[in-house]
Amino acid sequence: MKLNILVVLMLIASLLVSGCSDNGADEQESGLEGEVEGEAADEPGPVTSETIVIGTKLFQESYITAHMISLLLEDRGYNTDVKENLGGTLVNYEALKKGDIHSYVDYTGTIYSQILKKPPLEEWDPELVYEESEQGMLEMDGIVIAASLGFENAYAIAVDEGWAESNEVSTISDLAPHAPDMEIGTDPEFATREDGLPQIDRVYGFTFKNYNPMVPGIMYEAIKNEEVDAISAYTTDTRNDLYELKVLEDDQNALPPYDAVVLVSAEFEEEYPEIVAILAELEGRIDSDTMRQLNGEYDIEGRDSRDIARDFLVEEGLISG
Repeated sequence: MKLNILVVLMLIASLLVSGCSDNGADEQESGLEGEVEGEAADEPGPVTSETIVIGTKLFQESYITAHMISLLLEDRGYNTDVKENLGGTLVNYEALKKGDIHSYVDYTGTIYSQILKKPPLEEWDPELVYEESEQGMLEMDGIVIAASLGFENAYAIAVDEGWAESNEVSTISDLAPHAPDMEIGTDPEFATREDGLPQIDRVYGFTFKNYNPMVPGIMYEAIKNEEVDAISAYTTDTRNDLYELKVLEDDQNALPPYDAVVLVSAEFEEEYPEIVAILAELEGRIDSDTMRQLNGEYDIEGRDSRDIARDFLVEEGLISG
């Protein structure tokens, strides 16, 4: 009898303990769910853990703007990788189409003439070139403009300032009697691309004695050291002033506008609209004088491109210090 009573008591105790444990687990699980949900609501994480890869061309401005994209995304929790010196226009563009990179900065005139292979306009209209570039890339390759940065970095012909003064040369037309005896240094693309030297030849009717393609840094050093007589300069490059170069007026409007734009694929935009919305925060943020100043920090002061980009974004209030 005593044994039966003992068994009953043990069964009752076991049931009570089991009930308490289940209730405690339910309460604990409920509490954890609430905590996780609360954290997600307060601090939403990035929409992907994939590393966002940004390509660059072969010069300082491309490095700086790529790091702006990188740092802006990193500030919002994304992993990024900047591929400095990936290559020229077509290397970056093909990499973007294939998905090897997710973004890079290019220029409307380059897109219009080199990527879309459109013929020169009788009169260059920056808005029309932008619209034609935007529509053409989308239709042909599914590439879209995520942001227009706000500045233009145009090609130009530059010569030594002292030589220009002595020979009364201030426009590209003024080079006509001198060009047959001149060697021009160019970046790797300008000598052969349709909006480069071939366009100068067509519009102005003269050809340089010789051209020497080289990377931009060496090109500027070459004219500084009198190894070439002229170069295909960039209008936002502070080395034009540093090396006392005369940027000649394109008096017959041969060269197209080159507005800087951030490119992504339409597929990327559809999959990650939140990322593209972040890139859009760069819209119109940089004017030509500012970009020239940032390039000067790289070329003259020797600052790192990532540090230059970070300081700019902090000053603009786009990222925290």
